[in-house]
Amino acid sequence: MADAFSALCAQAWAVGLLAGVSATWLALLLRTARARSRALVCAVASAGGQHGAAAAPHADLAHADGTGVPAPSGGAMLGRYRIERELGRGAMGAVLLGRDPQDGRLLAIKTLALGRQHEGSELAEAQQRFLREAEMASRLQHPDIVRIFEAGQAQGLAYIAMEHVHGHDLQRHTQLAHQLQPPVVLRVVARVADALAYAHTQGVVHRDVKPANVMVDLDAGSVKVTDFGIARFADSSRTRTGMVLGTPSFMSPEQMAGRRVDGRSDLYSLGVMLFQLLCARLPHEADSLAGLMSQIANQRAPDIRSLRPQLPRALADLVALTLEKRPELRPAGGAQLAQDLRLIAARMEVESAQQAPGAVIDAGAVRGDNDDREFLPR
Repeated sequence: MADAFSALCAQAWAVGLLAGVSATWLALLLRTARARSRALVCAVASAGGQHGAAAAPHADLAHADGTGVPAPSGGAMLGRYRIERELGRGAMGAVLLGRDPQDGRLLAIKTLALGRQHEGSELAEAQQRFLREAEMASRLQHPDIVRIFEAGQAQGLAYIAMEHVHGHDLQRHTQLAHQLQPPVVLRVVARVADALAYAHTQGVVHRDVKPANVMVDLDAGSVKVTDFGIARFADSSRTRTGMVLGTPSFMSPEQMAGRRVDGRSDLYSLGVMLFQLLCARLPHEADSLAGLMSQIANQRAPDIRSLRPQLPRALADLVALTLEKRPELRPAGGAQLAQDLRLIAARMEVESAQQAPGAVIDAGAVRGDNDDREFLPR
């Protein structure tokens, strides 16, 4: 198993260098992959050791697997928060539903077991960076960004206490069976673009924009961008080794190459998300990480009209613009992108309405200046 993993790493390194990916970024990527691999091995070993064992009584958070992520336990405490149950779990940590005993408010608490990814002085640096990034994210006050209340450390875990949002993430709508109507997709993505535009004015780059990090409640007309807690402050004084990795399929070419990124990198990632929501597939797909890196660095994304011919040319051109390899060729900013998306959505809605007998055309819809909430399905 270890030999196969080492061979895969060597292949990714060689192809990555040929694709123009920096050695610094590759080293960081492979180090993270090894850490996650070790955590997985520990998890398997831990699960095997616990087979048939009686559950130990506890008044605090138990570590149910080798990742160091706390298992849900009614009445357990993390910091000052009482844990109600687990909401979700990923490779780096878990999201728990907690209650603040001071005011009874329910919150989502994201936990990260930093000790599984770092050790020694590197761990101390990671902890400081985590708290710094979370504090900067907590300054973001926007209706379409999940609010962060507190970041801290307890019981060997770093955690972020944030607004508990109802609904689900956009991941399910990337599947063909659950696709949203294109105008709805455009208005949802426009809301995300506006939220990113605001964050960029505050000097915060998200760095991991993807469907799983956008929560929606379509009945309530709610769109919320989450996970700004891992965003890195857009400050040129920070070293590249402090970069927080995003999700490879959604990374911009400059992020993939380990270069300094700004808000235009987020717009590229948003373009990938828009492509996936419209076409139920990613613009770049490969059988290996090395192949994916090569495609993102060198190959143009397919025209969305080759996959959905009924979509308007203006939309295809806008998606292609967001996926430009060179940042300077992408939209000027999130606000401009949001405006263009709303205008295209409005035109699509007008064309659809014109086909309905006896339809009355709203002048506001023609201009594209109506509230997006009016167009989300109820």
